[in-house]
Parts: sequence; structure tokens; C-alpha cells
Amino acid sequence: MIQRTRTRFAPSPTGFIHLGNIRSALYPWAFARATGGDFILRIEDTDLERSTQAAVDVIIEGMSWLGLDFDEGPFYQMQRMDRYKGVLAELQAAGHVYPCYMSVAELDGLRERQMAAKEKPRYDGTWRPATGKTLPPVPAGVQPVLRFKNPQLGSVIWEDKVKGRIEISNDELDDLVIARPDGTPTYNFCVVVDDIDMAITHVIRGDDHVNNTPRQINIFQALGKGPPVYAHLPTVLNEQGEKMSKRNGAKPVTQYRVEGFLPDAMVNSLARLGWSHGDEEIFSREQFLQWFNLDHLGRSAAQFDEAKLRWVNAQHLKAMSDDALAPLVAEQLQQRGVVADRRLPGICALFKDRSDTTVVLADWAARFYTDVSPRPEDLAQHVTAAIRPALSLLADKLETCAWDKAAIALAIKEVLAACAIKMPQLAMPVRVLLMGTPQTPSLDAVLELSDREKVLSRLRAQ
Repeated sequence: MIQRTRTRFAPSPTGFIHLGNIRSALYPWAFARATGGDFILRIEDTDLERSTQAAVDVIIEGMSWLGLDFDEGPFYQMQRMDRYKGVLAELQAAGHVYPCYMSVAELDGLRERQMAAKEKPRYDGTWRPATGKTLPPVPAGVQPVLRFKNPQLGSVIWEDKVKGRIEISNDELDDLVIARPDGTPTYNFCVVVDDIDMAITHVIRGDDHVNNTPRQINIFQALGKGPPVYAHLPTVLNEQGEKMSKRNGAKPVTQYRVEGFLPDAMVNSLARLGWSHGDEEIFSREQFLQWFNLDHLGRSAAQFDEAKLRWVNAQHLKAMSDDALAPLVAEQLQQRGVVADRRLPGICALFKDRSDTTVVLADWAARFYTDVSPRPEDLAQHVTAAIRPALSLLADKLETCAWDKAAIALAIKEVLAACAIKMPQLAMPVRVLLMGTPQTPSLDAVLELSDREKVLSRLRAQ
């Protein structure tokens, strides 16, 4: 029987979630969806000083906007403390865990001596019980930490789906603290218990966790369980080539929504930060899930490029139906106090090829609903005394013609003939007066979507 795929995203709620973080949600989500499995959201909130509910809300909001739906959760580690303590007791009873009374000051002194001797700083096993070994006297009034008795022989070996075979000798690993003096379990231990209880089959996470993996595998084995399949993703770099982080200026994922990016374009761009399907650059969410597997994850760090994101977003914008795009643009307009109407899908159709975000598209749309202020230099260049009679004649013809593209085009043609002028001589000033810019799509198409009374008023005000 084939085991059902179960993946997880396990962020720490210690600040906003940026693109580097959310990519670590995208791949396990995609793998679960591609294989008909389950995707679990787990909140690793044991850092009580830095974890906040506001950060949790932003994580969930960002995932929701991107359509990264989870099947189970969110589970909170702080709500599972009784379970962790129960497993700790089992490990202690089985001889896998022991109390260590070495103080922080003693540990610091030990590390200093080791570094002075050019040795790797590590716990030296002072309190590790062994046959025939006499432990130091237990100091009065000291609450011990609990340490995991790491195997001292052999190696930890796993086939990483990104990095290939990884082997770490056990003598490189010291005995990990798995419970603090107050009894609170530590990260590496909680993760293992969670992955067992949630039946996680694949752990897809950043490669900053590679060093945790051998320790976690040894804890799995001490609990009599096999580890999941691991895939450690290469780092996402920012445009300066540094690791993407809040400190290095990364934006919250939700900021991209404010800036007019589309969820499917974000998924497309994020997917390409460490995974590929041949040379495909633009693809739908459905295609991504159809193609996604762990065999085509890249090994090299991926560099984010906002210009590339804007290009990808522009492609998705062009491909989107006007009826689907209009509500997104209406939302942008609403934030400016502008109320759109039934013309908006047509406006989107006309201007989406000139836009790379819904904000830019809303900039164009707003010109149909608000008064524009042309630049004085554009007025001086295009709305000259010589052209004013033609503008007045065009107003007269537009006042009585049918308000559709064909009739408007005919009226424009008649004015050109009557005044013996070429199209740019008439179109440029009309565009400046109506749209505040000499560059727009076809004039008849723009006029058809404009309010007739507003057009006549602008043309006659000159």
C-alpha cells in the first residue's frame, strides 16, 4: 500500500512572512496537491518572547491570498506541551535522556577552552551516564537541563531530495539539550514529536535546517520511528545577492497584494525560485501542480528579481479575463475613493496590455472617473490655437453621433477631412485633454468608454 503524502509548513511567528519564507510553504503545498496528499500548517511558537498572534495572522493571511490552502491546522506547539513532556518521560525511562547540571557559566568556560585549543566547541558529556563512570555530585538547588544521549558510534545518513546523499558522523554531534531547566522542551525535540504525531512523510524546508536533521533523525530512531523524506531547499537571495530577510529589506508577502500583483503570478515567480520545468517561464497554477515534483528542485541559491516578477505579473494580467480583472481594479480604485461602473471590464481590456500591475491598470482606469490635470508642456505642445477649430468641430459631431466605436471613428474621419489634418494632429490633443497624456490606445476606443458629456466639456473648454 502506497503511503499518503503528508507535508507541512512550520513557520515561527516572530515577524512578518516574506517571499523567502513563503517559498518554504509553496513547495510542500504543491507536492501535497500534486500527489493527492495533505498539507498541514504548524505554528512553532515556543519562542515566547518573540512570537505574536499578529504574526500568525499575517502568515495565514499571506497563505490565503496566495491560495496555499491547508488541510489541517494551524497546530500550535505551545498547546502541545503536555504531549512533549509525556514523550520526554518515555525517553528518560528508556535511558535516552539524562539530566545535566552544568551551568551556563561552566559551559561558556568549556567552550572558551576548546576554542583556545582550536577544538570544535561542544558539550563534553560530563553528566552523561556510562557504565563504571562516577558522575559529579549534584549541586544543591540547581534545576538541570535534559540532554539527549546521542549515539557515539556510526553515522547518520539520508538521501536528501535536493542535496543528494548526506552523511554526518555521530562523533560530530554532542548531546543536545531537549528540555530547558523549567521543563520546556526545545525546538529539535518538538519538531520530531510533531512530525511523528502528524504522520509527516516529506519535510521540505530551507537548507538552514540541514544541521538540525541528523539530530532529529537520531531522536526519531530513539523513539522507534523512521524519519520522513527530507528535501532541503537552497537559500533565496535578494537583488543584492544577500540572503532574503527582514533585516535585508525584504517586504511582507501581503505588501505585494497592495502593490497590485496577482496571486497566480506570485506563485509562478516563487515556483521558479528553485524549481523548473524545462524552459517554461510562464505557467498557470494548474500547470504548476501538474508538473511539480521533488526531482527538479534546484541545488543553487535562487535570486529574486522584482523586474522579473513584474514581467511575469504582466503576462498573467494580459491572460486574465476582463471580468475577473475588473473587481481587482475596482478594489484598487475604491482605496482612492473612486467608484467604478459597468465600463470597467472594457477599460481593463483596453489598457491591460500597457500595465504590469493592477495598480498601474487602476491609474489608467481612474482617468475615466476623475478629472485629469494635463502637464502644461503637453497642453502647450498639442492643444494649439491652430487645432482648436478642429476640436470644436469634433465636439459638434460627437454630440449628435451614436456613442459607439464605429460612429465615433466616422466622426473623427469627417473632422480630419474637413480640416485637412492628419490623425496625430487631432488625436494627440484630444488624448491630452481627456486622459492627461498624448499616448493611449486607439482614440475611438478610448472615446467610446468615456462619458459623452465629459468629452464634450473638455473639448469645448479650449
